[in-house]
Amino acid sequence: MGNQRRSQPVRLKYTFIKAHRQEFETAVMCHLLDVSRSGFYAWVRKPLSDRAVEDQRLLGLIRAAYAASHGVYGAPRIFLDLREAGETCSTHRVARIMRANNLKALHGYRAPRYVRGHTPSLLTPNTLQRRFTVQRPNTAWVTDITYVRPWEGWLYLAVVMDLYSRRIVGWSTKPTLAQNLVLDALLMAVRRRTPKHVLIHSDQGSQCGSDAWRRFCRAHHLEPSMSRRGNCWDNAVAESFFSSVKKERIKKRIYTTRAMATAEIDEDIETFYNRTRRHSHLSGVSPEAFEAISNRAY
Repeated sequence: MGNQRRSQPVRLKYTFIKAHRQEFETAVMCHLLDVSRSGFYAWVRKPLSDRAVEDQRLLGLIRAAYAASHGVYGAPRIFLDLREAGETCSTHRVARIMRANNLKALHGYRAPRYVRGHTPSLLTPNTLQRRFTVQRPNTAWVTDITYVRPWEGWLYLAVVMDLYSRRIVGWSTKPTLAQNLVLDALLMAVRRRTPKHVLIHSDQGSQCGSDAWRRFCRAHHLEPSMSRRGNCWDNAVAESFFSSVKKERIKKRIYTTRAMATAEIDEDIETFYNRTRRHSHLSGVSPEAFEAISNRAY
């Protein structure tokens, strides 16, 4: 019924409300006809075309979706939100309305300058070879480290991502680049996923080349793989995740303490990124939704 009411020309509803203002409360009629009072009063002052009035209605929905994403989503992802809610507008219309109202998605960082790969690591070969699309969960994971700077001091973040769904399956934060920073993230991933055999790809950081790392991998059926020295593109998916989470969440906040930063990063990864954020690689659904769909398919 709600979709049927929305599909009626909004101007007809405004005309009806105006004609019956002496009989019924304006607020009640607006509520029952599913239109905004502000939109009605604006129309009374300067009646608009059906298309312009419909654009105003869509703008309210677009602003709500934009705010819910904390300013992260652009027109393609907001279009998916609207479609999921039963709206039938096009991506181009959403983009036009967003441009007219200065609603802009956050842009990513500039892509890192390409560096030609040098001699492969003598410790571990690059087995992944940039094959970032896999057909099953727990086939290949990637891991990397970045940093956040609360007022209290540096905080380092390590993550483990399943390439199948782009889900972050393990993460860890510590005030220093301790050896167990990545191991704790990997331990979380192993406990959550209990894999039989997984390729685990990393860059050539010292944490991933240690004896403790190799022993851990052997004990938990993990096959190490390493990027070529000086080549960030060999671990591009992990780099892209850090770029997204920093521009969309971390750099929009001020953390006074490491504990505050850790708590909010936990929330960002588990609640927003894994469960909510639409991912272009996953046809516009979140990692959790993608895994749920895949589980039903198999």
